Amino acid sequence: MKFAFVNPNWSFTGSTYFGCRDPHYPLELLFAAQKVEAAGHKSLLVDAQNENLKLEMVRELVAAFDPDFLVIPSAPSYLFWRCPPPELRVPMEYFRSLETRAIKVCIGPHASATPTTVLQKTGADIVIKGEPEQAILDLASQPWDQIDGICYRESDGALHISATLATVDMKTLDALDFKNYNVEAHAHRHHVFFGEGRGAELEFARGCPWNCYFCNKQLFRNKFRERPVNAVLAEIDALIARGVNYIYFIDEIFGVGKNVRILLEEITNRNISIGFQTRIDLWDEESLDLLGRARCISMECGIESITEAGREELNKNCRMTTERITELLIYAKERACIPWVQGNLILTDKDDKNEIARWQENLKSHGVWVSEPVPMFPFPGSPLYEQTFGNLPDDEAWERAHRHYMSLFHEGDWSDIQDQRPLSIAELESTQEKAAR
Repeated sequence: MKFAFVNPNWSFTGSTYFGCRDPHYPLELLFAAQKVEAAGHKSLLVDAQNENLKLEMVRELVAAFDPDFLVIPSAPSYLFWRCPPPELRVPMEYFRSLETRAIKVCIGPHASATPTTVLQKTGADIVIKGEPEQAILDLASQPWDQIDGICYRESDGALHISATLATVDMKTLDALDFKNYNVEAHAHRHHVFFGEGRGAELEFARGCPWNCYFCNKQLFRNKFRERPVNAVLAEIDALIARGVNYIYFIDEIFGVGKNVRILLEEITNRNISIGFQTRIDLWDEESLDLLGRARCISMECGIESITEAGREELNKNCRMTTERITELLIYAKERACIPWVQGNLILTDKDDKNEIARWQENLKSHGVWVSEPVPMFPFPGSPLYEQTFGNLPDDEAWERAHRHYMSLFHEGDWSDIQDQRPLSIAELESTQEKAAR
């Protein structure tokens, strides 16, 4: 069998998308491609964003390969599955334009939360709910109705919607060798705002043991699991050999688990710097010093609220006082010498604006950057969605969530990485729907 994996050249014009718009390693596609090759199949991986390929070139590459399966994600990299563009404009365009005999497979957060909607909008033959790496391989050898997470149209037109989610045993994700990936074309250092270098993204652990009600991870990458340390170190060494000097770990929450300190000790012996997203309450002075020795240069910490009541309302399950949080953020910057330490806040009615401003001013005086409190997008499948709308995701879930999010802003309120005049999902997707007709 032949599998073509395509990461689109993403466009975010008119979108409320608030993730980074630079290229990032499509790790879900890299892992899946390596799995199918290990099983004796052939794979083609096209990262149109990394190589800035026009759709016509992608079409030629896929046509020449003549795949049996064509796999396209609905979000740009695992890193942004938890905050994806709400619209399906780009995957709709790519599925429509890549003319092939292949069975079309859509993966991603949209497929996980609203599989029927994705089948209808994209024209895909299959969507996969959950983590797709093993399920993609199983498509070649098992009846589809016996594979977790597989949703598809029956021969009579009826929809088969899996009641289960596809998950992956992290021990089965062998070290990526990157032989099929243009590492040299990727220069972006995620969440680094100074200096020069060549970056990459890797995954050490998947999932998170907490259940903050705003977080969008319940339908994919939910249960916390670590990869073997040696596999991650092999990937780091392979990337160093190809000129990479910065690794950003895409983990939902870096710092959990018994092996993270073993990994950090090993990293201290390598010519590499690192960055990640975490919770400051996972760290103390000793472990922050270890981060400094491991050349951590970017540490993004989800604080969410400056009050214990606010954090409790968000189900953060944080057992640390605001004073202790403040102390550790300052220690990370001044004593552990981590160049970029960031605290993120969410808009909550438990926090006084004047108190927030004073807290921000204090931390910024010590070199710690603090975000402005931002509204939360009620992503379909997240606890926030159910709490906001009182029901589970349906065919209008993304549009409903998008309208709600849009209503929280006034003109000029959008962040500097969002389009300042966002369009509705219907407007964003209408061009592709018209083209399909």
